Amino acid sequence: MVWRRERAEEENAIHRSHITIHSGAKRRLPIPPRVCQRRSMKSSRRTFLRTAAITAAAASLHTRLHAADLKGRINHSVCKWCYPKVSLEDLCVAGKDMGLQSIELVAPTDFPTLKKHGLSCAMTTFPTIDGPDGKKLGTIERAFNRKEHHELLAKAYAPSIDAVADAGFKHLICFSGNRDGMDDETGMKNCAEGLKKILPQAEKRGVTLVMELLNSRVNHKDYMCDKSAWGIALCKMISSANFKLLYDIYHMQIMEGDVIATVKRDNQYFAHYHTGGVPGRHEIDETQELQYPAIMRAIADTGFKGHVAQEFIPAKPDVLASLRQAVGICDV
Repeated sequence: MVWRRERAEEENAIHRSHITIHSGAKRRLPIPPRVCQRRSMKSSRRTFLRTAAITAAAASLHTRLHAADLKGRINHSVCKWCYPKVSLEDLCVAGKDMGLQSIELVAPTDFPTLKKHGLSCAMTTFPTIDGPDGKKLGTIERAFNRKEHHELLAKAYAPSIDAVADAGFKHLICFSGNRDGMDDETGMKNCAEGLKKILPQAEKRGVTLVMELLNSRVNHKDYMCDKSAWGIALCKMISSANFKLLYDIYHMQIMEGDVIATVKRDNQYFAHYHTGGVPGRHEIDETQELQYPAIMRAIADTGFKGHVAQEFIPAKPDVLASLRQAVGICDV
């Protein structure tokens, strides 16, 4: 066949190129073009593979060096809801590159995406369930401070507690609900009663229920758990290592200030921290009043091993650049 004849000619040409001619002087005869082309292709492939390997190694080194730039005293997380135009997949990629360990306030259905990128969920979002009136229970406004909600809330939280535990995560958020005319003492007792219905399961599975402290002046009018003192009193009433508070720095600056002193004095009740610029809840840079490096140092100095999550709403166009800046500000 033609291709066999061409192959034989090429091999003969290669063989002849090594023949000694002209009185013992060694000279190589020209190699046929097809052989040159084949050798060139092999060489190009080897060059490509070497280049690809070098590029991959450089990228890996860049990631390791970038992560090494973080001091390791603060475990960094971010709340997904603040980035509605960034897909979870893209936020995972960007977050991993800037040293985040967690993306939070996502549902258990999002856990596989986080795990694919080597990230955790430091605080799982709240489950909800329809109440008798068709309105959701488990939300910020309608939660544990009313006895009539307890049975349905227990039903909603049971599968979420298991999902968090099964994923190897630790924290599940919860809320008090609004006052709606109820006094704080009654609301506290009701919260304790309702949470104690689900705490045995949480304790058994190693999950901590974490009630968030929110401001009732600007963002969440009438919310009951709006002061650290009220939340701490609830912790003492429940008396379980599996119930603690989420100290939101932005919210508590609005409600009571004295952030660093509170962190130093009451840190044993705080399982998690959120950030946000005051006023406005935007970037935590020089445009707002809080000194986040000093706050982060106070948190780190308590021996805190949990996560600090960025929960500001970016006002600048490059939202991921704002997030990266915030991580840098909080890395002390």
